[in-house]
Amino acid sequence: MTLGRHENFPTQIHRVEGYKTNLTTIKLQEKILRTLQSVNCKDFCFEEVTVPTVPDGLVIFEFGLADGHNFSYLDAARLETTVSGLSKEVQTLDFFCAIRYYKAVGDKKTPLKFDYYLLRTLYGKGALELQVYHERGPRYVTPEDLIEFLFNQINTNQTCKVLKRLASDSI
Repeated sequence: MTLGRHENFPTQIHRVEGYKTNLTTIKLQEKILRTLQSVNCKDFCFEEVTVPTVPDGLVIFEFGLADGHNFSYLDAARLETTVSGLSKEVQTLDFFCAIRYYKAVGDKKTPLKFDYYLLRTLYGKGALELQVYHERGPRYVTPEDLIEFLFNQINTNQTCKVLKRLASDSI
């Protein structure tokens, strides 16, 4: 079993984006892991993630890191164990992403359907490729929206951008 690698990652990919970075592979992996863990189970209004399709809607992300054939929820303990195990040999990290949707009515949240995604991050010298596979759900958040949200979260509160987009024909 390889750290962060899902043995049955789909071959049919719904979206691929490429980025360049000035960070080392290990630093970039750590930044991505910490970013995903920081958004886990946090409420976002639809406008923060995508064009709102649900009035007064909330979006909640849950990320897990691959463990061979399964995924483990990316909590603080799992994050620290994974970060300490990163090395130059780790060139791929796979994640599961459940996106839960709720309609806010006063103080109550009414659950709606969920989206399930698989994400693969591939690392090269000064480069990152992000592959997204939509497993099932209504796609209130599209693969493009998910990538854009993650891109913005990774670059937030940085003195210089961690990730810069490659031209589409460079991928």
